[in-house]
Amino acid sequence: MSDPDVLDRIAAALERLAPPPAPVPAFTEASAYIWHPDPDRLEPVAGVNRVDLVQLIGIDRARDILLANTLQFARGFGANNALLWGARGMGKSSLVKAVHAEVVAQGLPLILVEIAREDLGSVGRLLALLGGAKERRFLLFSDDLSFSHDDTQYKSLKAVLDGGIGGRPENVILYATSNRRHLMPRDMIDNERSTAIHPGEAVEEKVSLSDRFGLWLGFHPCSQDDYLAMIRGYCDAYGLTIADDVLRAEAVEWQATRGGRSGRVAWQFFTDLAGRNGIAV
Repeated sequence: MSDPDVLDRIAAALERLAPPPAPVPAFTEASAYIWHPDPDRLEPVAGVNRVDLVQLIGIDRARDILLANTLQFARGFGANNALLWGARGMGKSSLVKAVHAEVVAQGLPLILVEIAREDLGSVGRLLALLGGAKERRFLLFSDDLSFSHDDTQYKSLKAVLDGGIGGRPENVILYATSNRRHLMPRDMIDNERSTAIHPGEAVEEKVSLSDRFGLWLGFHPCSQDDYLAMIRGYCDAYGLTIADDVLRAEAVEWQATRGGRSGRVAWQFFTDLAGRNGIAV
């Protein structure tokens, strides 16, 4: 058997092992998709897990700014990539999903695409796919974004935000959430500064990543009044009747067992309260 025959058989075997890429969706199946690489595909999401915008209490300024920015983008005007950072459980990812739902409800066909942090290495291929659908506008969303000491995924994201020769397609905007404003641990910043030849430049590449987001929206721990208002809002939305003094006593006791207050804790308390009152959530 000649060498070309062997090579042809090897090539044919490799083609059988590697599944063909999934067809590009028409983006009419759903208003939200999840990106999966290797093989590259966009999975439509029939029902997005989210809460209504009006139920997000205590983050009014962030809500108004992000909604205005998203509406500008959906209408084809200038808009910034956004980094939502701060306290855990205070509605960062919930706000992104709620704002998307509000924009769609206003008749603007904005499509939400979620990419996991560990899949950022494939973001270039995703952007090429989304950029090809020029008649659509996409909100690319990465939740709980942060980078460890040996992480190189940030380089892919950095190119998306500003640095790449191709840049971000004009029909794509990026929103990310993180518990850290600079997307990297404080001890990593301090350590690299202390051991570098040029301390001021040691972490510039990674720290500058967050600087490439035009919008920084900070989320801080909620007050007791906001915590109780969140729960009361859920009660009103689901038709659960409970006296204010009873609600306050039970909610304060619940937060004490959790060691703090947040929007997530408020929802967890309401879920328990609803269950005890025979209400499905």
